[in-house]
Amino acid sequence: MKIGFIGLGTMGRHMASNLMKAGHELVVHDVRREAVGPHLQAGAVWAETPRAVAEATEVVFTSLPGPPEVEAVALGEQGLLAGLAAGKVYFDLTTNAPAVVRRIHQVLKAHGIHMLDAPVSGGPRGAELRKLALWVGGDEGVFNGYKPVLDAIGDQPYYVGPIGAGSIAKLVHNCAGYIIQTALAEVFTLGVKAGLDPLALWKALRQGAAGRRRTFDRLADQFLPGRFEPASFALRLAHKDITLATSLGREHKVPMRLANITLEEMTEALNRGWGERDSRVSMLLQEERAGVEIRVPEAAIHRLLGEEP
Repeated sequence: MKIGFIGLGTMGRHMASNLMKAGHELVVHDVRREAVGPHLQAGAVWAETPRAVAEATEVVFTSLPGPPEVEAVALGEQGLLAGLAAGKVYFDLTTNAPAVVRRIHQVLKAHGIHMLDAPVSGGPRGAELRKLALWVGGDEGVFNGYKPVLDAIGDQPYYVGPIGAGSIAKLVHNCAGYIIQTALAEVFTLGVKAGLDPLALWKALRQGAAGRRRTFDRLADQFLPGRFEPASFALRLAHKDITLATSLGREHKVPMRLANITLEEMTEALNRGWGERDSRVSMLLQEERAGVEIRVPEAAIHRLLGEEP
């Protein structure tokens, strides 16, 4: 299939590569021409505008920083709307605001164009290995028709419901994860300051009822070793996700106390100039408040993980 892909950044570059590995022809565009260099070398074709991408392909995917960029690419003067013919399909892989998704969907629908929101979960490593969940909202028939293409991007494409449903599922998922992150920072500083060795505490927690569900394993990636570069997922992007989630809560008059506390933590970390560091860097604020520094050598973490069958 001839596929358009716009936005070849942290996530998009891997998803586009996997589409090419699956045998699809790609027409690509990014605001940074240098971002698509490896794909052009692998046989992709460059297009100067989103409109040109849409005109040259059967289906278009976007993977962009957030709602403003999606709206500009979809509806701008040289955007997808100007190039997509009736009957063509557009999947937005961005973590987006449901209201923006629905607004763009309505505009495109009036021109006979199908739009589906399909945000992904799994991070850059998951994108590279094709270990991604795709939560899709929109026309179920279109989803079923293009599922083989989605299978080339991730191993778990899942139809959630009507347009906007995928974005809602993504915001709920990410918001829950960062609330848990905030809580883990709080209780872990408590345990260490009360006298426990952080490695021993981590091992103990992983053996408990919640720990057996591997709630605590993510602590090993950044928090325990105190290593927040390079970012697995940048703080500025996580802040955007939680901002969208709390905005959705206000829109539907849903109190979100923990989510707002988490957003405050991330905002403070962002104001420290940590936006490009890993999103878990905000957990350092709790260490600072508690007056305790938690550092476990990475070799010790690997040895502990290696003890498990």
